[in-house]
Amino acid sequence: MLDYNHRPSIAERINAAVDASLEAERAATPPRDYLGASRLGQPCERALQFEFAHAPKDEGQEFSGRSLRIFAIGHALEDLAVKWLRAAGLDLATRKRDGGQFGFSVAGGRIRGHVDGIVMGAPAAIGLRTPCLWECKTMNAKNWRACVKDGVAASKPVYAAQIALYQAYMEATVPGISASPALFTAINKDTAELHNELVPFDADLAQRMSDRGVRILRATDAGELLPRMARNRDFFECRFCPFSTRCWSLPT
Repeated sequence: MLDYNHRPSIAERINAAVDASLEAERAATPPRDYLGASRLGQPCERALQFEFAHAPKDEGQEFSGRSLRIFAIGHALEDLAVKWLRAAGLDLATRKRDGGQFGFSVAGGRIRGHVDGIVMGAPAAIGLRTPCLWECKTMNAKNWRACVKDGVAASKPVYAAQIALYQAYMEATVPGISASPALFTAINKDTAELHNELVPFDADLAQRMSDRGVRILRATDAGELLPRMARNRDFFECRFCPFSTRCWSLPT
């Protein structure tokens, strides 16, 4: 008797095994017990509060194996960017002498950040003021082109907030880092094109993001739910939020 039932191909079987392994590794990783500076620029404070409180995400909103592979590729490309910039003559430090990451911790360790690197020196021909913060992101071609056209602050405000916070809080351990514009490197994952941009310190943005972090901590400690960012669940940000069902099932 002929069997017309679909039988997974070798590619499907291997891919499923890879993704299952990545998802299991992710599930076994303890969740953050702090607010990360890389997240504070997200527009909805309630969503950030849900993240900080480890509220379960809506069904189907956990990271898939494919998403985890995308993240891993991004990290690998950032490692390559370190090699490329060093080869170009930049004195780029990504680890402290003890091997730990550069970063900061405030509010009793409940707000933290880990920076990609610090440029300690550069060839005179490049014209880079140092020490300066180095932040690297990988993007698809569409987002990369928008970043090149409009700059990181306009096209990716979450990244701009992250950079401002790092510049502000790293000043205590790297004096002068907030006086120098940060070096932001964006890698086009589709074409390997590089975009390098100087980002002056935005003290006002850093203060607003710091205040936001404190507001989230205080509200969570008091058992208070922060307001939604929108009045309608069809709002763009709400439609893509992993806590949308949870959020809009609440009375306010």
